[in-house]
Amino acid sequence: MKNEVTVAVCNTHQEAEQVVKKLQELGFNMKKLSIIGKDYHEEDKVVGYYNTGDAIKSWGKAGAFWGGLWGFILGAGFFIVPGIGPLVMAGPFVSAFVGGLEGAFVVGGVSALGGALFSIGIPNNSILKYESDLRADKYLVIAHGTSEEVSTAREIISDSLPAVEVSIHH
Repeated sequence: MKNEVTVAVCNTHQEAEQVVKKLQELGFNMKKLSIIGKDYHEEDKVVGYYNTGDAIKSWGKAGAFWGGLWGFILGAGFFIVPGIGPLVMAGPFVSAFVGGLEGAFVVGGVSALGGALFSIGIPNNSILKYESDLRADKYLVIAHGTSEEVSTAREIISDSLPAVEVSIHH
């Protein structure tokens, strides 16, 4: 079975949190969910990050948002991405990004972030858009899975939060 992705572009961490909660509430497998977003801004005075087993905890203005996600989404990381800035990532996307950092995708002008997005099935024109969304402090919530799973995720998001932009990539 071919894996596909649904990407929800959320304008705020509150919107991203609503998407995640709705997906969880309606039974989407949280191990198949990734989130990418800008880290806290300087004025938020981040104190730090720590790892406790499979969960990362954090402090800062949006600490409750990220901290709440670490409880059920495994795999997380904090990265400084040239041209975008500090990003926090959680879920299966982290592995794709780390693969990009290891050199698999950092060729021909494609960033590690762009390479990782491409590796999970996102076309080039959408990669540029999603990178711009991240630069604009938006959040990406990515549902990974079969065609049926990502279609269900798209329906859940579209029905519950019609203002959130949602796309499926095959």
